[in-house]
Amino acid sequence: MSDLEGAPRSDTPPFDAEDVHRLRIAIGRISRRMGMFASEEGLTRSQSTLLTTVARHETIGVRDLAEIEGLNPTMCSRMVGKLEDHGLLTRSPDADDKRVVRVHITPAGAALSAELRARRTAMFARHLADLSEQHLDALHDALPALEALSERVAASHPSVEGSRL
Repeated sequence: MSDLEGAPRSDTPPFDAEDVHRLRIAIGRISRRMGMFASEEGLTRSQSTLLTTVARHETIGVRDLAEIEGLNPTMCSRMVGKLEDHGLLTRSPDADDKRVVRVHITPAGAALSAELRARRTAMFARHLADLSEQHLDALHDALPALEALSERVAASHPSVEGSRL
């Protein structure tokens, strides 16, 4: 826990509605641009994200994968099936509980995931190199806050947030 996490909040909110909108738009644009590499490989952004998660874990239960990705288990299973058809993932019953289905990364899936990661990282690095020292310092300082924000958003349940855009 950083010393900033426990600090009291001021009475003045640091972000007004327009600032929140700008931050959301900026993060969305970056995310969409990074997702373009998946489509070049014949994957949707969701499939690419799912492949990355399985690659990070090497093996994971379908229900756990669905929870991490914010998908219902049926949709997750369908996506796993499509990636399995491409030879990127395999499924097997859990050794201890035959009701649980485990998803495994294949060598081809691991290689594609690593390639996509390297391409996204290289593209990001190129764009970072074009920023001023001041912007680079600000981004570096913002990393813990952005990571905390992403964890909170990932952990939130959509029904709690409401269904309107």
